[in-house]
Amino acid sequence: MKLSDIPQKLKNKWYATILIFAVWMLFFDRNSVINQLTLVSSIKEAKDLKEYYIEQHYSDSIALRILKYDTAMLEKFGREKYLMKKPNEDIFLFVKD
Repeated sequence: MKLSDIPQKLKNKWYATILIFAVWMLFFDRNSVINQLTLVSSIKEAKDLKEYYIEQHYSDSIALRILKYDTAMLEKFGREKYLMKKPNEDIFLFVKD
């Protein structure tokens, strides 16, 4: 490969420097484009998780208020979730496939 085969713009030291700098910043730097894209996707996932947990907290706080003041719902919750029963009472579980 001869020096005459290199395009004219790459012979100029400013163009070559800018090209090397751009390649370095796009692929090899700590703040490269690839790293920035992964950071953006992880931020989006974190925001989605935050939204999910806020909704979950809201629904759990409503359920807690209901269980705190409604004894019938508290009894129903204990029977369904923790299989609690009254004395001399049998429990039958129906499992759906």
